[in-house]
Amino acid sequence: MVIRGPGGIRADVRGRWERARVWGAANPWAVDVGIALLVQAAMTMPFVVPRAPGLEPATWAAYGLTTLTVLPLVWRRRAPVAVLLAIMAASALYKVAVEGPGQPLPYTGLVIVYTIALLSSPWKRLATAGLMLVAVPVSVWLNTQSVRELTFSLFVFVAAYVFGRLQDARQRAHLIEAERAAARERARIAREMHDILSHAVSLMIVQAEAGPVAVRAAPERAEAAFEAISETGREAMTQLRQMLGLLREGSEGAAPKEPQPDLAALPELLARVRSSGLDVSYVTEGGVRALPTATGAHAYRIVQEALTNVVKHAAARTVEVRLAHADGVLRVTVTDDGRGPQGGSGGHGLVGIRERAAAHGGSATTGPGPGGRGFEVRALLPVPRTAEVGT
Repeated sequence: MVIRGPGGIRADVRGRWERARVWGAANPWAVDVGIALLVQAAMTMPFVVPRAPGLEPATWAAYGLTTLTVLPLVWRRRAPVAVLLAIMAASALYKVAVEGPGQPLPYTGLVIVYTIALLSSPWKRLATAGLMLVAVPVSVWLNTQSVRELTFSLFVFVAAYVFGRLQDARQRAHLIEAERAAARERARIAREMHDILSHAVSLMIVQAEAGPVAVRAAPERAEAAFEAISETGREAMTQLRQMLGLLREGSEGAAPKEPQPDLAALPELLARVRSSGLDVSYVTEGGVRALPTATGAHAYRIVQEALTNVVKHAAARTVEVRLAHADGVLRVTVTDDGRGPQGGSGGHGLVGIRERAAAHGGSATTGPGPGGRGFEVRALLPVPRTAEVGT
């Protein structure tokens, strides 16, 4: 037996509601038919309860006209103003032609006014508001001539209109947020692809430039250089396929999702950089522990981009990668002995490092290394205590 807490019940209800909403968006005709049936059930109630003595019994003709006022709701999305006019005509015919039971609420009118407020253009909404300001008082005058009924009718129609406009604003806000989320995801993927390509191409260029010299001086080193080029290219293609798989998510033949590289893949990254001839050291400090998946991926990409800048711009001989694990924070430092800020300040790489750190809630700074020698990239990444830890 499984016992769910309040949080689990709420999550289950939200999940069911979201599935129903998605199904409704995919099947609007079925939703409109369901609404019409629900309204018809509500309008049937006065016909099935006993009528007060002295009143004419409800007839099938009256019930048929009631159904005629409901039927147009099936087309409420396709032609809401035409549906409103059809409902008003059928309701007027019901009022003057038969002696049928009245309704506690103008169900059909409320539904169509809500629909027009939600879906129609401003001029149609304005025309509907003017029409209702005439039709509602006329209907009340034909029915009871009561100020109380007139006030109540105007109130419920205004409420239906307001609810429609609020729902429209809510949908627009959700659409804007979805577009912003898509833009953020596209920017993230573009940043990932930039990091992958920039790192791979930089290493391949260094190896290719060293290849001809090694062929003449040390053939065995040339063979290692060409193998490093091949391995770097294969690794870049693998990661690019992962990125393209995210872009094609949901389409037929999409590449399967794979986890992004994290700090566990850092030794392999450093080995590829060493193959370019750069002396790379790797130091860890503090209580090393498993990191949340997002933190590890951001740290890996920051180190990768910093090393790419060293290879491309610094003309360095040595570089040190230092990870300092502290309570609630991870400090990433990449220091080289190259030309300093003049050699490492260009391009989009350092901007990408700052953006990546900021996207994770952290910060990144760059500048001269210790003693003013070389160049140093420093990033501070918060480590959520309750975050999901990758395995």
